[in-house]
Amino acid sequence: MFPTHTLFTLLHLLTLIGICRKYAVAVHSGGGSWALLQSSVGISAMHMQLLHNDRVIMFDRTDFGPSNISLSDHQCRFDKNDTASPVDCTAHSVEYNVLRNSVRPLMVQTDVWCSSGAAMPDGGLVQTGGFNDGDRAVRFFSPCRDFSCDWREAPSSLSVRRWYATNHVLPGGGQIIIGGRRQFNYEFYPKPESGKNLYSLPFLSQTNDPNIENNLYPFVFLNVDGFLFIFANNRAILFDYANNAVVRDYPEMPGGDPRSYPSTGSAVLLPLEADGAAAEVMVCGGAPKGSFEEAMKGNFIKALDSCGRIRITDPDPEWVMERMPMNRVMGDMTLLPNGHVLIVNGAGSGSAGWEYGRDPVLEPVIYRPDGETGSRFEVQNPSKVPRMYHSTAALIRDGRVLVGGSNPHPHYNFTGVLHPTELSLEAFSPPYLDPNVAPLKPRIILPHSQSELQYGQNFRVQFMIWSSEIDPSSIKVTMVAPSFTTHSFAMNHRMLILNTRNVTSPGSSWKLETMASAPKTSVLAPPGYYLMFVVHKEIPSEGIWVRLR
Repeated sequence: MFPTHTLFTLLHLLTLIGICRKYAVAVHSGGGSWALLQSSVGISAMHMQLLHNDRVIMFDRTDFGPSNISLSDHQCRFDKNDTASPVDCTAHSVEYNVLRNSVRPLMVQTDVWCSSGAAMPDGGLVQTGGFNDGDRAVRFFSPCRDFSCDWREAPSSLSVRRWYATNHVLPGGGQIIIGGRRQFNYEFYPKPESGKNLYSLPFLSQTNDPNIENNLYPFVFLNVDGFLFIFANNRAILFDYANNAVVRDYPEMPGGDPRSYPSTGSAVLLPLEADGAAAEVMVCGGAPKGSFEEAMKGNFIKALDSCGRIRITDPDPEWVMERMPMNRVMGDMTLLPNGHVLIVNGAGSGSAGWEYGRDPVLEPVIYRPDGETGSRFEVQNPSKVPRMYHSTAALIRDGRVLVGGSNPHPHYNFTGVLHPTELSLEAFSPPYLDPNVAPLKPRIILPHSQSELQYGQNFRVQFMIWSSEIDPSSIKVTMVAPSFTTHSFAMNHRMLILNTRNVTSPGSSWKLETMASAPKTSVLAPPGYYLMFVVHKEIPSEGIWVRLR
């Protein structure tokens, strides 16, 4: 006879094995580490964009009340319609300097709450919409080497109010702005010379739930054919924005549950090969249908644990479903330099919205798209900080992922609530930054950072690897477009795996070089700044900035 505690342990293990077989997920734990960068950046990082000078623009909203960081030079914002703080001398936007680990307050005038944006081809941030006096504003931030740059704003520049909209950079370098609350349409920035700049998009009204709008912050990706993949609620289309025409309807995601805000799953365009022959989208997590309404009543339904992958270029595409190791709503999906996907932040039950999330999910998960089915997920070491509603994540040049935000309340509430407002900023270091694998890590010598590349250009990539275990066949060169991240979606985030050939060792066993080819067209990679990495045995170098034009 087994002792009682031994029998209990065996039964517990058998239960776990049964769960693993049923859902085909990995339960082994990975690594990764966390570091607290700032105990407070002064604001809750609800929106985040990395720029090509290694500074990250963050902001929350202007009607939260006073933040924890003062504006410089005795600046104040005056707004008689702001009931929280009509006179506010604190900042609601900051510039975080990655290299110095320092924070600088910025002055934003109009309300940026639940807005959208994208980095433009010249490297500046164009940011659109928001709430109240900001819902038709366009804002500009041009990065600078010193500390003189700040927001410039053009109120009433959008055709309609944009709140919870999605932006994407187009092959021509402009942006398309899609949807928003009660806006079943799209427009362009800059405005076309024709004068017309508002186009109906019935798909958004068709996916709108009359009880609760479950199609906000739609997931939008530029496909390799130049059309847009647009996902809202539980459906997707391929859209010809130039001719205002739906090219194809994709099958409904299995299960029928909504995945966009406020059900708030997340999505990525998986890494693209250089030939642009195929594209695949992955959508993970979210909240079952009815979760938002139930959360308003105090009932918190368990979040979804499913992911769906669909090859959007196939002639007859179908969703392929997988199971995550845990349930997650309000997670952030971020592409890592080696082509893996990080899933971080969020809750295990409830919904997006004020105090509607429960059971913080502290463990990130890394997903390997090319791994063996059933063992693609790997649970990472947990953070100690719950990141609930209004949290963000963004890849930076050294391969870490910045993680910030979490403000599930209308104001800055630090006490007396289940999940206090979070002003801290952390960095998650994936396992490829473990010191034990440092000898396998490449260091790029050429091209130099801030180099310019032409479409289709062949260029030399020179790098060092201080190891006797070099595997030339594992070398790849990747380019990652930095994202505008908010509400669990990384807008404009895309990765390209470049064509490379002839990995050689000219004159030194540690010095290597290969010839790489830049993407051939702006349809495959819109113009702008990208982070370029050399990857060896799935371990990326520190990135360099290149400008594709």
